[in-house]
Amino acid sequence: MSTTNRVLIFDTTMRDGEQSPGASMNRDDKIRIAKALEEMGVDIIEAGFPIASQGDFEAVQAVAKEVTESIVCGLARAGKADIDRAGEALRPAKRKRIHTFLAVSPLHMRVKLQMEPDAVHQMVIDSVTRARNHTDDVEWSGEDATRSNHDFLCRCVESAINAGARTINIPDTVGYTVPDEYNALIKMLFNRVPNIDKAVISVHCHNDLGLAVANSLAAVQAGARQVECTVNGLGERAGNAAMEEVVMALRTRKDHMPYTTGIKTEMITRASHLVSTITGFVVQPNKAIVGANAFAHESGIHQDGVLKDANTYEIMTPESVGLRKSNLVMGKLSGRHAFRQKLEDLGYTLGDNAVNDAFKRFKDLADKKREVFDEDIVALVDDTVMRENDRIKFLSLEIICGTKVPKPSAELELEVDGVVKHTKALGDGPVDATFNAIKQLTSNSQHLQIYQVHAVTGGTDAQAEVTVRLEENGKTVTGQGADADTLVASARAYINALNKLLVKREKSAPAAMSA
Repeated sequence: MSTTNRVLIFDTTMRDGEQSPGASMNRDDKIRIAKALEEMGVDIIEAGFPIASQGDFEAVQAVAKEVTESIVCGLARAGKADIDRAGEALRPAKRKRIHTFLAVSPLHMRVKLQMEPDAVHQMVIDSVTRARNHTDDVEWSGEDATRSNHDFLCRCVESAINAGARTINIPDTVGYTVPDEYNALIKMLFNRVPNIDKAVISVHCHNDLGLAVANSLAAVQAGARQVECTVNGLGERAGNAAMEEVVMALRTRKDHMPYTTGIKTEMITRASHLVSTITGFVVQPNKAIVGANAFAHESGIHQDGVLKDANTYEIMTPESVGLRKSNLVMGKLSGRHAFRQKLEDLGYTLGDNAVNDAFKRFKDLADKKREVFDEDIVALVDDTVMRENDRIKFLSLEIICGTKVPKPSAELELEVDGVVKHTKALGDGPVDATFNAIKQLTSNSQHLQIYQVHAVTGGTDAQAEVTVRLEENGKTVTGQGADADTLVASARAYINALNKLLVKREKSAPAAMSA
């Protein structure tokens, strides 16, 4: 068992998280998230799957150029082409890792790989050896390890380490295991693999049974010293272990788990909102650590206790995860200098053009809204920044609707690939009319699956954040938009999703990338 109490945080939001239906991220999105993760103190950032598409290759390469402190990682299957492509994408990185994987469970070897165990074992050795040609930092994962034969798993782990793997990942690929079983599996490896002390044992847990965080912590107690996780628990199917939950559990329960991480927890809320904005995946209100209700108390008994001593019902402080009470600090008379200073206080470092665009939208919001809170500015700025390189841009919207109007209408102006376009459309309601107008100017091949609205802050003048999910030929994307006008926010969200769909049309990830 490991003797150090330092747990490495391996974030795979941009790789496994992106495999969530609709969570497509472009190059600029990944750079923004990578910078936030690096600033937060994440040890390893898995930036993507370079062979999946040219876009993913370029995104990993761009992150490799931008990130200097964290290790930048690229995923590769066990084939030569995957590994060489990952090595090429990571070449600019100051610190780089290739993460290669191969299925080791009897079911996966028989059905998916259609290979005999001896051939799989040799492929483990060959893949790690090839990855070592590109970097000394190689991680090997035994896909579906929790349903594998223990003798065979031990054999593969020992050989992967002998071949040069510095990190061995034991993933619960389908979220099948339970904490005591997973703990025993990790202990078994420490007891039976003779060279286990030459590698860091990592865990990657999926949340199909809602046990991803519990399983990850159980593995840490057994000696694992790297946890693979995602911001907000993003990931395919039911998601992955949530990074914020793992980190705060270790910080809060040091009495039971005396382990540390390098995460600056005060940046957790900011990172959560950034990922939510970019992916369009709204965080559920009762989500642990980062949900809107995580530090809310409605019960009278609870309120009374918290007022007397917050420790009665709060096991961590809101400030420890970067949550601030909404304070009225900006208004329509605030100047550009004060606005820029506020952005810096909120953790934003923007270029002049982005600041100018955000400031204009802030002034427009301040004219409409009596009170402008930090949350309003965060929503507004995230909404502005993530649209800088969009091919389709929102310009204006005018709606005519009401009980005396036979058919609601929307008059819309967009900029599409630099060309200003204008149209007018009817609909069954104002939102339907708005979306019909967008379709007239862009594309009519997508189908609306989800339309959700929630308020950024309280009050009838609150900004609206709208989320839409579009589907086209089996591809799904999620978009988000924010504005004081719900219909404008709706248009921004739909257009955001369309821009992602343009990226998605160019991406076609290969199969079997679910390590």
